Amino acid sequence: MATTTRRWRSPRPRRREQPAPAASRWGFLALRGLALLLMAILVGQLVRLQLVEGERFRQMAASNALRELQVPVSRGLIYDRGGRPLVYNRTTFDAAIVPANVRPEQQERLFRELGSIVGLPPEEIEARFREGRTRQSPYDPLVVKEGLTREQALALKEREPDLPGVRLLERTVRDYVGGPALAHVLGYTGPISAEELEALKGLGYHLHDWVGKAGVEATYETILRGTPGQVLLEVDAFGRPRRIVAEQPGQDGSSLLLTVDLDLQRRLYEALSAQVPPGEVAAAALMDVRNGEVLALVSLPSFDPNVFADPGRRDLAAALLDAPGKPLLNHALGELYPPLDTFKPIVALAALQEGIVRPETVIRNLAGYMLVSNPLAPGAVPDIIFDPRPLGDMDLARALAQGANTYFAQLAGGSPDGSVRGLGEERLARYARAFGLGEATGIDLSGEAAGLVPDARWKERTLRDPWRPTDTYRFGLGQSYLSATPMQVLVSTAALANGGRLLRPHLVREIRDPEGRVLAEAGGQPRAGLPVSPENLSAVRQAMVRAVSEGVARAAAVRGLQVAGVSGAGEDGHAWFAGFAPADQPLVAVVVYMARGSADRPAAVAAQVLDFMFNQSGIAQALREGRR
Repeated sequence: MATTTRRWRSPRPRRREQPAPAASRWGFLALRGLALLLMAILVGQLVRLQLVEGERFRQMAASNALRELQVPVSRGLIYDRGGRPLVYNRTTFDAAIVPANVRPEQQERLFRELGSIVGLPPEEIEARFREGRTRQSPYDPLVVKEGLTREQALALKEREPDLPGVRLLERTVRDYVGGPALAHVLGYTGPISAEELEALKGLGYHLHDWVGKAGVEATYETILRGTPGQVLLEVDAFGRPRRIVAEQPGQDGSSLLLTVDLDLQRRLYEALSAQVPPGEVAAAALMDVRNGEVLALVSLPSFDPNVFADPGRRDLAAALLDAPGKPLLNHALGELYPPLDTFKPIVALAALQEGIVRPETVIRNLAGYMLVSNPLAPGAVPDIIFDPRPLGDMDLARALAQGANTYFAQLAGGSPDGSVRGLGEERLARYARAFGLGEATGIDLSGEAAGLVPDARWKERTLRDPWRPTDTYRFGLGQSYLSATPMQVLVSTAALANGGRLLRPHLVREIRDPEGRVLAEAGGQPRAGLPVSPENLSAVRQAMVRAVSEGVARAAAVRGLQVAGVSGAGEDGHAWFAGFAPADQPLVAVVVYMARGSADRPAAVAAQVLDFMFNQSGIAQALREGRR
């Protein structure tokens, strides 16, 4: 019997399942959680890129492959009323870089090679590049050199394909015919500012554009500019053109036919400049009293608008900002002065209309002055109003002719003996406003000041000071707080001449398209009619004739021409002449202002210009016949 023998083995001790330490379990769970979180973030990013930001990135990709280029057009020209050109267009070229097309490792070589072509140190190009790209889109051309020579432009055009991001830009600049004589009428153009770009948003302007900065160049900017053409280009990774995707032709700007006569403008500029030392302020203008057309307008000191188009003369342009007399400011409409004697015809007309005096009413003043006490301060020194000399008995015509301050002070504030009760400040202010003082004339130039017509309420509210009798007396002399621009004085004088119609002055007669067709004509619509009778108007006009024929405005007399006007000068140096001619059939009004001078100097300027207009040039006859 077989026996089996079982080999004894000692039993292997079974391994007992030991529970995992608690720290390992939490670590594993944290690892899984982190993995899930990363997955969630990844999925979220994919959703954002595909669904939320997908359209924007598609557009960015498309814009990186497509470039929209602007094709320049000719800026509209500007002509005088006879059709003579006052400005020409000239093509110039600028060197520019599109920052988005320049990789950082390319910049050093690009700046060096571009600098050798356009004649600038690489460091200067780099500085302009780094400063400019912070202010604009990386896809817009950044101008680094303006006004290339013809040789530089040709060289740059030839090398353009080899220089990533470099562009040769074509631009129109202006050559102004009249120079300083027409500076404040035409204005000038300059690089668009960030504020102007924002204001013109939606009209297709770019940061490298030039726009009108002053004069009619600024007022009619969108008309003169035209509509630039557009070209949609497909470009490679270096920004080099591959093909034209779409193209839209542009439209040249429309042209302006001004109301200004070039010969008259030059004569006025020469006559005024001859009477005023360099750097001193003066202004003068002539206007057709029938329709508000401004025939000439000069402001001194003036400037040459051509310096703004020449990069080599930028220092001269910058110096104008701080030059004596503020040459960039149009003093004919942008600054306020006391109108002095030019306000007296309005006071005379108001006094007649309100029954304060009749033309033959005599006011006596043998002393040549009058004292005006202040009832609020009985012991104070009275205000003294002087005449040029003791004038004795004065009626309205003689008072206006002789510039009798005491007469017009009494029309305003009343006589000391009570025989003339005076207009008072409220009625003075009402007539001043009726003649257009205290508000802009609406001329088609920017920067016009409104002026100030004071009254008791204004003084109390603004100065916290009560109205005093001397304020009324001085108001009647065109002094006190009354202030006006030469253009406002011209418009009010034209209203005296044309029978009481307050006109809106304007500088543009017609707007013409590039083919010469008239698109729009400027009208001479009156702003308002004056509340005065023809008889009273006639009396004041006759008094103004007497002022020129035998009074204080004799320097304005012209051979063979009856001129009506007033002139005067203040203690602080302001000097004026305002008048019109011919007195019996008024055609033109004229104003001349000087910051320093005697009363005969502005009157002499007016005489020279009126003599040229009526006796020498034939301009007046052509105006009457509608030939000019």
